[in-house]
Amino acid sequence: MFMAPDPGLARLRVSLRAVLGIGLAVTVSELAGLSLTASITGGLAALLALFTVGDPTVRRQAVTTALLPVVGFPVLALATALHSVPTVRDATWLAVIFCGVYARRWGPRGHALGIFAFMTFFITQFLHAVPGQLPQLYAAMALSLAASSAVRFGAWCIERRTPPPAVPAPPAGRGLSRPTTRQAFQATAACAFAIAAGQFLSHERWYWAVGTAWWIFVNTASRGETLVRGFRRVVGTVTGIAAGLLVAVPLHGAPAPTAALVGACVFGIFYTAALSYSWMMFFVTVMAGLLYGLLGVLHPGLLGLRLAETGAGALGAALAVALILPVTTHAVTDRWVGQAVRAVHGCTSAAARRLAGDSDADPAPRAAELEALLGRVRFALAPLVHPLNPLRARKARARQVLALLDDCAREVRGLAGVAADPYASHDARLTAACLRVEAAVEVLVGALPEHEVAAAAGVPGHHPGAEQALAHLHGLERALAALATPLRGSSAMGA
Repeated sequence: MFMAPDPGLARLRVSLRAVLGIGLAVTVSELAGLSLTASITGGLAALLALFTVGDPTVRRQAVTTALLPVVGFPVLALATALHSVPTVRDATWLAVIFCGVYARRWGPRGHALGIFAFMTFFITQFLHAVPGQLPQLYAAMALSLAASSAVRFGAWCIERRTPPPAVPAPPAGRGLSRPTTRQAFQATAACAFAIAAGQFLSHERWYWAVGTAWWIFVNTASRGETLVRGFRRVVGTVTGIAAGLLVAVPLHGAPAPTAALVGACVFGIFYTAALSYSWMMFFVTVMAGLLYGLLGVLHPGLLGLRLAETGAGALGAALAVALILPVTTHAVTDRWVGQAVRAVHGCTSAAARRLAGDSDADPAPRAAELEALLGRVRFALAPLVHPLNPLRARKARARQVLALLDDCAREVRGLAGVAADPYASHDARLTAACLRVEAAVEVLVGALPEHEVAAAAGVPGHHPGAEQALAHLHGLERALAALATPLRGSSAMGA
């Protein structure tokens, strides 16, 4: 896991920045003389801000971060006031859950604000905060967000130097077919089940089941994705509990080593989040055990209860996606594969126009878009290529689609590299090859709304760049033609 490729050391830098930002947030809270509960609240608020705010520009990230207290403060006040009225508390949390998921329709900002609202309610249950602590909790949250923002947007602004490629969203749909609306109902039903099951297991720590059900629905779109995410969460929790028994329990909340290990867990959460949900949950579980140790309530039985609550939440999520407005894996992967294939065409057209002499045409952004889309395709197909999937034909077909799309990405990268050569001359054969690629794309996804391939020049050139471009275009043509076979049989990939 820690040996996985990290181009530009982006994950390493983000992870180190998170440790620095959260460490500074907790330090500021402690120097301000705030209580341990307030300092933990502030540290978790800083973690959420650094982890969930993902707007495409630094300016929009800063605005979203500034808006976090707008949703966090009212939820914090409600959650602290409702401890003594469980029925109203549960109904209020379910309303927050529905609104938090529904808010994802407004993009990264709605996504981040929804998560922050939910987690503010969760943190209040985790720490058993009461209304008398609100001034300190508010102060800790404000100070921590300011401290982590000073690191993120000032001292170590990674995004300003290396903005991440945007991933175009699939068509939103309307009514109950809109993904955010459907997921809002699913997540609310799953969390309602989790509340009931969690309280049956424990009247003190029932909220872990709700947290599990909620987070399983983050960044998932199909029944298969949700089930795989639930399985991975359970795996990460089991291994994290085992590590907690070996590490967190013997420490008995000793401040210095606990703080060091929490910092290591923060690094692990951020470093592995993009690679493995199981590993991320391992570090989350160990960190939770360490925080319980600081609060003086950690014991082996509590970790066992944590596992039972996780299972209850995962079961609630599985039932919700199976029974309430279910969406198959095929329906989701079909949309993402179509977008990836269209990105192949866009890059091909831009490269052809660039080679024809259009200096404004740049295939590089479309190539970066394709890479981002392929990441989403891999995530969508994960349920089909999972080792526990017993349907071998579907698994083989999904692997074939991934392999061919990887071939397309490799050829697109090469084509973009050739087009960047200012001396690569236009070759009339490029136009014919690009038209064949366009035809292959239309076979897969239907007629394209625009035809951007440059007109052929009268005299073909013979620059080596043109020969390289032709080789990449021929490779694209072969890969797209081969894709037709597994995609035509994709009805068998539904799950």
